[in-house]
Amino acid sequence: MKTIELKTNIMCGSCIANVTPTLNEAIGESNWKVDTQNPNKVLSVTTESLSEADVISQNTFADTFFCYS
Repeated sequence: MKTIELKTNIMCGSCIANVTPTLNEAIGESNWKVDTQNPNKVLSVTTESLSEADVISQNTFADTFFCYS
């Protein structure tokens, strides 16, 4: 297993609630978490086979909350 960490624009619990259905479907219910206490609002994904590009491309909302900087 590896962990992929991505900077996001997810700011609060309501934001997490909005992306939860899509992340659960794309990545799996227990395979992701968002640290809103971290200034970078880090999305951590635990996976055996996905790459960072896979995680980003599988999510149609990527432009909504991923920062590519």
